[in-house]
Amino acid sequence: MWFNYVLEATILANVLAQLVKVPLHLLIKKQWKPSLMLSTGGMPSSHSAFVAALATAVAIVDGVHSTTFAISFCLASVVIYDAMGIRRHAGEHAKMLNHLIDDLMKRGNILFFQDKIYQTRFKELLGHKPVETLFGALFGISVALIYGRFLNLI
Repeated sequence: MWFNYVLEATILANVLAQLVKVPLHLLIKKQWKPSLMLSTGGMPSSHSAFVAALATAVAIVDGVHSTTFAISFCLASVVIYDAMGIRRHAGEHAKMLNHLIDDLMKRGNILFFQDKIYQTRFKELLGHKPVETLFGALFGISVALIYGRFLNLI
């Protein structure tokens, strides 16, 4: 893995994006949540940072006219679209289902919820808002450029 700039920049962008979620959440929401380092969703999108760094690093190494850049750009487009589309909507559905279960339990529908399967909470933070994917992509591009400059590749 070492001495593979593309792989290193990609992993570095992902790890840093996950780490920066905690202090950003503290600044914005005034809550300390270290669990965000290991979760999906939130600001910035580590998925977007990961694939944007990949495409940027490939562009630096192989050029924007290469087949590898075309592949990495297409992959980045699909991942970013999925992060702010399908996964975000799945999170919204989870939020609505959790709210529905809470309401039913408050209204005394206890018999329905005696089965443990109906007491399961769904994970709500799955995808990203468009601004989170935008900042994730910009973050990934920046990490790849700064790391490339650090290694004197640019």
